[in-house]
Amino acid sequence: MKPTLLVLAAGMGSRYGGIKQIDPVGAHGETLLDYSCYDAKKNGYGKVVFIIRPDIEKDFRERLFDRIARNMDADYVFQTHDSLLSGKQKELSLHREKPWGTVHAVLCAEKAINTPFTIINADDYYGSQAYGILSSYLSGLKNSDTTHAMVGYILKNTMSPMGSVSRGLCKVDNKGLLVSMVENTKIEFADGGKIVSHMPNGDDWLTGDEVVSMNFFGFTPKAFEYMNLYWDRFIEKNAAEPKAECLLPNCAGEIVSTGNGTLKVFSSPDKWFGMTYREDRETVRQNLALKTQQGIYPEMLWEK
Repeated sequence: MKPTLLVLAAGMGSRYGGIKQIDPVGAHGETLLDYSCYDAKKNGYGKVVFIIRPDIEKDFRERLFDRIARNMDADYVFQTHDSLLSGKQKELSLHREKPWGTVHAVLCAEKAINTPFTIINADDYYGSQAYGILSSYLSGLKNSDTTHAMVGYILKNTMSPMGSVSRGLCKVDNKGLLVSMVENTKIEFADGGKIVSHMPNGDDWLTGDEVVSMNFFGFTPKAFEYMNLYWDRFIEKNAAEPKAECLLPNCAGEIVSTGNGTLKVFSSPDKWFGMTYREDRETVRQNLALKTQQGIYPEMLWEK
């Protein structure tokens, strides 16, 4: 069966300063997500599901979704701060301003997923090769399988000169299987070009050669069982916390550490680019224009 692409597009864009998911960067008004969906369709994905906020629905449809839906099977679901919460939890989180992170987002889309699926961030460019790797792997799995996967990137290829980034630091064994993964929410360049991760217990200095997660995961629907357990524990503890987030890399690491599944780690040599900060937009535009000149993408991605 053809896998599904699940796009995390409900982020608030606080560092970017706008709705980066639908900001045009292509020569004909294409968004970065147009290129992601094009890569997915080209590599055998049968459907795309977007996770968005209700307040951007009108712009999202006009500037992206309706165009995608004319060219491939597409759907979208909503993520709000009170999605999946009980009445008591809604009361406790009354002053919450944004949703609860990437695990919460994925669970909001559970009912729309009925095949193995790949997760991506809306604001990251992963490269066509990576979609082909996960598509080939997922197409050979059953919905009940627990042999999940991810594409890892080299940390130094995913840094932004504009400020800090959030990355899941991975440990991988000699069989290419994930051993552990921990989300580092503030990694940045320090003086002298060194890379530092600011963790709650102090700073960790990194080499730049570490394998990191960019939320490019491949799961079967079986993973929803553990994600729901993980989410239930999280929200029970954090319902009253205004900024707590339930993060996918930490959950994926726990799936492995508890023996509830494995994650095969594939690698990509591609250099990341994305739209974390508004200053990144011009770099993204230039990179996509170059790839079009090189023949990686056609001048017009989609039929009108």
